[in-house]
Amino acid sequence: MKKIILTLAAVAVCATAGAQGITPAMLKTFEKDYQSNPANKALFNAVATNNIDDIARNFKARNSMNKSFSVETPEQNIHNQKQSGRCWMFSGFNVLRANFAKAHGDSVRVEFSHVYTFFYDQLEKANMMLEGVINTASLPIDDAKVQFWFKSPINDGGTFCGVSDLADKYGLVPMSVMPETYSAENTTRMARLIKSKLREQGLELRKMVAGKAKKADIEARKTQMLSTIYNMLCLTLGEPVKSFSYTFTDKKGKPTGETRTYTPQEFYREVVGGPISGTFIMVMNDPRHPYHKTYEVDLDRHAQDGTNWKYLNLPMEEIAQLAIASLKDGRKLYSSYDVGKQSDRKAGICDANLYDYESLMGTTFGMNKAERIMTFDSGSTHAMTLTAVDLDAQGNPVKWKVENSWSAESCDKGYMLMTNEWFNEYMFRLVVDKQYVPAQLLKEFEQKPTMLTAEDPLFLPDE
Repeated sequence: MKKIILTLAAVAVCATAGAQGITPAMLKTFEKDYQSNPANKALFNAVATNNIDDIARNFKARNSMNKSFSVETPEQNIHNQKQSGRCWMFSGFNVLRANFAKAHGDSVRVEFSHVYTFFYDQLEKANMMLEGVINTASLPIDDAKVQFWFKSPINDGGTFCGVSDLADKYGLVPMSVMPETYSAENTTRMARLIKSKLREQGLELRKMVAGKAKKADIEARKTQMLSTIYNMLCLTLGEPVKSFSYTFTDKKGKPTGETRTYTPQEFYREVVGGPISGTFIMVMNDPRHPYHKTYEVDLDRHAQDGTNWKYLNLPMEEIAQLAIASLKDGRKLYSSYDVGKQSDRKAGICDANLYDYESLMGTTFGMNKAERIMTFDSGSTHAMTLTAVDLDAQGNPVKWKVENSWSAESCDKGYMLMTNEWFNEYMFRLVVDKQYVPAQLLKEFEQKPTMLTAEDPLFLPDE
């Protein structure tokens, strides 16, 4: 009897699947609808031999961007993250070096080593992965919490929390002291090897836990494993410097003082002035959730003993006012966007009406920001440094300007220009120094946050 029931159930499933399949009649309908529009033949000829964006480009929007800004911070050298996901670090360092220049009347410049901080970022993330494997070792290998660690053991994306935590812990060094390596600028192969090794190590740790190994033995073995990762990082990124000689210079490269010897922590204290942690708040526009509430993303940090990404959710109008207050005082800001939407990388333009995909494809794309986020259609994917805003006579933002990390040869001499409409639709994260935040918002930021999962569609690391 049980066998008969199972057989009938199988037939029912097959019948249901068949009913949901595409039938010849449906195909005839599709074909008729397509052929009923005589313009489709010409559109196909155009699209088949050209980039879709070139065909959908709104010529009026492409040529209507005015490049003047009423509030603009001083320009600085444009950097290039190349084939890596370190935009979060480049944007964060842009803010730190701009703050240093502002504090010294723009007469002294400093450039930070990205590879130095990246070394410790990768080492800390490796430790976090191995700790995560140990903590979930009692769960089945196919449990979602275990899969989280093995699916992506390490990555080179991140947020401003990484800049804050890593700089506070390990200090900073000048770019000239520890310059970029090939693997720092092209992280794919290095990442594959480290991921593979971490997965192997993770399996061994799970076996130790299953075999009732002593906690001290597990920790000792984990330390040996991290030594292997450290060695791999030294071979690809270089051994981190412990002390160095350095002479500060002006923007023309002329020395402004005597040559001194520094440790990374001493250099950090001199150029930054003290810990970054606690000096800023992070705000975000996520219309899926109530505004003026705080949220925290579980495991969205760079180190086991680091800080999760915690933010105050605000309407775009209030985020804009925080940005304007900072920019008016000459302060650049870490910010992140869905830069792949309605943007022209070559021209450096972001306009919500830049491409008319609807007319080209004969359909609509009508999801709002909340709907795009919840369906994984949009999210924060790239960090850039907010440097300027253009205000109308009433003080309302018309357009924005960001410093990118794709080299001075890309975009508009290294910058992206955004209409305010695009800014509202595709901007997500902003880091603001507390001195520009109203007391009420600072109070709201201290609320106990609602914890969100690391799989939340909005919380991809900035790359």
